[in-house]
Amino acid sequence: MPYERRSDLPEPVRVHLPAHAQDIYKDAFNSAWEQYADPDDRRGDATREETAHRVAWAAVKDGYEKGKDGDWHRK
Repeated sequence: MPYERRSDLPEPVRVHLPAHAQDIYKDAFNSAWEQYADPDDRRGDATREETAHRVAWAAVKDGYEKGKDGDWHRK
């Protein structure tokens, strides 16, 4: 299901990503949720939600990296 607010995001995303990265995650997830509604557009047996989460993390990884402290920081 799409996320309306940052506070709706999964706990690991809210706890470990800075606000801007949370916005990137939310926007990418919501976009992928719409884009991959048809199972034929997804890889393998991935669900719509799994696909959207993968896309969202990939979008975050474009500008952020996980630090030794477990949090994500801008590259």
